[in-house]
Amino acid sequence: MGAEEDKKKKAKMARRKQEVQLQQEIETTEEWEEMIAKEGLWVVDVYQEWCGPCAAMVGNFRRLKNELGDELLHFAAAKADTVDPLDKYRGRCEPCFLLFAGGVLVGFVHGANSPVILRTITEQLAAEHKVMDGSVERKEVKDPLISNLEEREKARYDEEENEKEEEEDDDNVLDYRGERCNYGDTLTMSSQQEEEKKGFTVALIKPDAVRDGKVEEILQQMSEAGIEILAQEERQLSEEEARDFYSHLQEEDYFEDLVKFMSSGPSFALVLTKGKKGDTILHDWRDMIGPTSVEEAKDQAPDSLRAKYGSDKYMNALHGSDSPDRAAREMAFFFPDMSTPTIPIPGSRPQLQRTLALIRPDAFNKSRDEIMEKIKEAGFKVALQKEMTLTKEQAAEFYKEHTDEPYFEELITRMSSGPLMALGLARDDAVTAWRDVLGPTTNAKEEAPDSLRAQFSIEETSINQLHGSDSKETAEKEIQYFFPMEQTVAAIKPDGISTKEEIIDKIHEAGFRIAARKETTITKEIAEEFYAEHKDKEYYDDLVNHMTSGPTMFMVLSREGAVSGWRQVIGPTNPEEAKTEAPESLRAQFGQSILQNAVHGSSDASHAKNSIEKVFGQLEFNPDGTVKDEDSQTLQSEPTKEQEETAVEETQAEASDVAPELRQEGTGGTAQGEDGEKKDGEDEAAKPEGEEAAKPEGEEAQAQSEQTESEKPKDEGKAEAKGESGEEAQANQETTESQAKTDEEGGTEQKSEDRAASVAKGEDKTNDNKGEDAKGEEAKEGDAKDGESKGEDKAEEQKEEDASKATEESEKKEEETKDETKKDEDTKEEDAKKDEETKKDEETKNDDETKTEQKEETKTEEQQAAS
Repeated sequence: MGAEEDKKKKAKMARRKQEVQLQQEIETTEEWEEMIAKEGLWVVDVYQEWCGPCAAMVGNFRRLKNELGDELLHFAAAKADTVDPLDKYRGRCEPCFLLFAGGVLVGFVHGANSPVILRTITEQLAAEHKVMDGSVERKEVKDPLISNLEEREKARYDEEENEKEEEEDDDNVLDYRGERCNYGDTLTMSSQQEEEKKGFTVALIKPDAVRDGKVEEILQQMSEAGIEILAQEERQLSEEEARDFYSHLQEEDYFEDLVKFMSSGPSFALVLTKGKKGDTILHDWRDMIGPTSVEEAKDQAPDSLRAKYGSDKYMNALHGSDSPDRAAREMAFFFPDMSTPTIPIPGSRPQLQRTLALIRPDAFNKSRDEIMEKIKEAGFKVALQKEMTLTKEQAAEFYKEHTDEPYFEELITRMSSGPLMALGLARDDAVTAWRDVLGPTTNAKEEAPDSLRAQFSIEETSINQLHGSDSKETAEKEIQYFFPMEQTVAAIKPDGISTKEEIIDKIHEAGFRIAARKETTITKEIAEEFYAEHKDKEYYDDLVNHMTSGPTMFMVLSREGAVSGWRQVIGPTNPEEAKTEAPESLRAQFGQSILQNAVHGSSDASHAKNSIEKVFGQLEFNPDGTVKDEDSQTLQSEPTKEQEETAVEETQAEASDVAPELRQEGTGGTAQGEDGEKKDGEDEAAKPEGEEAAKPEGEEAQAQSEQTESEKPKDEGKAEAKGESGEEAQANQETTESQAKTDEEGGTEQKSEDRAASVAKGEDKTNDNKGEDAKGEEAKEGDAKDGESKGEDKAEEQKEEDASKATEESEKKEEETKDETKKDEDTKEEDAKKDEETKKDEETKNDDETKTEQKEETKTEEQQAAS
């Protein structure tokens, strides 16, 4: 019996061994990837851990394998719970068999239907032989179960995103004049490529290694290890900065010594990455520098950088971040303006970047057209363009980081020697691409003879003739310097409203932010106001009818150089001309005629400002071009009367492109009303809208004129005659002199009440200093003497003013006396009340003491009685 049992066990073990050999067990993603990379047809039983593989099919598989004896046929069992590519099959109890060949899915069967499974295997095996012979191509299939699941997930994701966008839009929508306006651009730039974060770490070459001259040697070893330096900076830490940087080590015994060491000399800070994703750089760099302790490094990793360059404990030459979070904090510490490194997501659209290009004065004067042609040939789009001349101070400010360079003086001299061209260039990876086209900053002719710097160099100077930003961050700063943020008004007309989504995409592609937008149908009255200048033209009625025929979308666009930039994007007024001169412009693509040319744009900054106020009310903007929060400004305020009068839309220019008659030029002349007459109460020197500041009107202007006259030198003898001193005497003289001068020049005898009050106030100050009425008479005599030299008119005027002053001073003293008397009476009454209250308090206190004594006596009597 024992022998038979052993025989049965051996047979059972043999069968199990055959089963194991028949199906390869797949439990990890790595094993899965290895399997599908192998040659042949793989039949995979996908199972869940809790229910296991489909044991009923194993015998059928073994029989088929034995019958066919085909080396291309393989079987496997894969655990969906632990194999990532099978995550969509998790949680399903139904048997599932997937057939893979050449790394792709070629067949599938759901359920344990043996005939169907065996037939499918036989058919796909025959097809795989034909593929191997080269007679047919392998056909990939998709499992409908997974396809349907993915579609449902995508639909659910899209629905959630739409809900989020609607919520965000609701947050930005406010009412203005009964219409809903969107004060925020929640759309993503259509040219923006999707990105994911790239791994990085922060390295420090510490003061001891810098002092020993090992920086270049260490950098060379980084390069040999395939490490890329994203940013670097030489910097000496202060003790406070060193404490902050190493705050996580403040409990260590050596912390104070470490702080002193790190602040003892300059260090080199670097941001490092490696490979396409940078996902190994953190560990690779820490392995490269070795253990923190120099002794351990020399013992355990003798080839590490700390073993080579470190000396003792914390003086270990190098530092590396110990976690992604620490790396992010350390990058923010040393490079606060640096963005987290990113890489494009495969399959997403390419990244549209901007960079700044400068054609310096010498090259601009000699070769600008040729250079512009080269820029277009290189695939760059000129998004921004400006000709300008820098002052020497502006050039020095722009190139201030080169102050200590020997070429600095020549550079700023050349940069300020004449007009230059500033360009905002757009292209995929524009920053890197433009610098590649430019070539090296030095020795361009030898190293890159085809580069622009080599082709357009000038013999008499070593300064290269073209400039390009060296990073995305620098590009944005430099573009902002030459092209400050600006706003303009854009409108999609009724004939273009059906293509508004395409037009909005073009707006974003051109780098504009939609700061505010509103879709509305304008009334005939408003349209007539917009086009009042063209009332006598033949097309006037057609123009008004067209603009009122349907909804118009008004937008505030923000961008550097927004006004000219938007005019360039929309193109010429006539779509036929636009198709020839600017075929990529909006009017060329969407316009039909001069009347129906799809879009509108303000012609200058002043018209843009008026249009914004007319359509959206008073708006203020953040530096990035967005509208400031409604809490910091009144978005819903109605336009003022002046805004209603002056905000005539520049839309009047549509038929003739620009209507210069509408522009208010700063002539400095008289302000005019609607009837052409000067408005009452306005000063003749008042400036029109658009000037930097308007002069005060009416009495305020006259007072300002008097103040200006009073600043002229005065005769100091008058102050001495009156016995006045210092600034107060001078103030009195200035008031008197300016009054007399105003009357003489204007021939005006009548004085305004405000001016008389001002003079009386000045005289009050003088009398306060004198302190006695008698001195006022002396002042009269002094004025009379001085008046003899200046004329009897002034003397007489001074007497009148002194008399007025004396009267007012007397009245003032009487009032003060009355006030003091009243105060004394009030004080007496208050004292009497206080005395009465004190008396009552004493009586109450005596009563309380009496009651207390009586209680004590009663208590004593009770105690005696009790005893």
